[in-house]
Amino acid sequence: MEFQVIHKCPTTRARVSRMVLAHGETVLPTFMPVATQAAIKGLTPEQVESLGISLILNNTYHLNLRPGVDVLKVAGGAHLFEGWRHNMLTDSGGFQLVSLSKFTTITEEGAVFSSPFNGESTILTPEESISIQHAIGADIIMQLDDVVPSLLQGPRVEEAMKRSIRWLDRCIQQHESAGRKDAQNLFAIVQGGLDPNLRDKCLDGMLERKDRVSGYAIGGLSGGEEKDVFWKIIKQCADRLPEDRPRYAMGIGFAEDLLVCIALGIDMADCVFPTRTARFGVALTHTGPINLKLGKHAKDFDPIDSTCPCPTCKDGTSRALLHHIVTHETTAAHALTIHNIVFQAQVMGRAREAIIAGTFPDYLLSFFAGYFGDRGYPEWCVAALRSVNVDLLQNSKTPMVPGGGAKWEYSDAA
Repeated sequence: MEFQVIHKCPTTRARVSRMVLAHGETVLPTFMPVATQAAIKGLTPEQVESLGISLILNNTYHLNLRPGVDVLKVAGGAHLFEGWRHNMLTDSGGFQLVSLSKFTTITEEGAVFSSPFNGESTILTPEESISIQHAIGADIIMQLDDVVPSLLQGPRVEEAMKRSIRWLDRCIQQHESAGRKDAQNLFAIVQGGLDPNLRDKCLDGMLERKDRVSGYAIGGLSGGEEKDVFWKIIKQCADRLPEDRPRYAMGIGFAEDLLVCIALGIDMADCVFPTRTARFGVALTHTGPINLKLGKHAKDFDPIDSTCPCPTCKDGTSRALLHHIVTHETTAAHALTIHNIVFQAQVMGRAREAIIAGTFPDYLLSFFAGYFGDRGYPEWCVAALRSVNVDLLQNSKTPMVPGGGAKWEYSDAA
């Protein structure tokens, strides 16, 4: 990996970086669409490439179950298997310790899974996770970490944090002994739940291993915690992570979350949110999400966003047509997935442009004003951005409101 910070925001901790991997260059900050089963649902690799995406995420746990390591080895890795010519990151399977907890038992050796397909038991160890990721051939691979639910408290959180450090050592050993260090880049994952003291202890341990990892992720968030806690954990970790390594916030997808994280110093993020919400009929826009299932869109013949460069909007596909076919025809899911991926790319691309131009604080003020309008800025966004010298309320009559801030259309009256 070649990693170079090329621009810094003089006000916030935002930065633009150049990351060169085996399959090309990705400019950061960036958002990674999630291709869980070696495909972004509804789109071909050529379509994803045409949207300007250069880094996607594959899921180690699921690819190990199907099609399996043997098939991936014969294919020559996941890039060739799925026809993706650009960069790829694989998670380690750690998140499935939570999402599939009813099928999982955790031991010091690893995680014992019962397959949700046939009930067959398999154990995923740190060594096995790395070996699977070697077979997948991703440009960035993640350590196997011991993941617990975000809201969990008590001794299990500290146990998981300490185990994640021990498992990192095993991942490093497996990665280096396999001779893959120069071809694939291992990232560590900072755990510790919502406890700042445990996060600091985990950071201490992870930073001691800096010379043996290529980057760092912040895990264990976006699981229902209060947003005021979320941003403080992100800031705490980002403030301590090395300047010369990429910083990755796992599972972050809402536009406001992405921009706050960028301002706090985050370079990379991923989430199923934009593609999954597309399949439920929701289009993401710079004035907030649009629920195309609502009847008020039935006679709206405008595109989702007349200024959007995505094929769905450029072709003039109307909200009325999408309302008519959404959740009924796969065409609508495809059209909205394309649009939502481009929206995420626009949010990140405009952030990069603003950082380079020295206008990132102005971009934040403009985006939040357009996105939340008169309904009010979430308190947590105001507090988080104030921590890096940007005041959303400066020269604004928009009120500050409590809550997470996610803006949704729930009814035709919205």
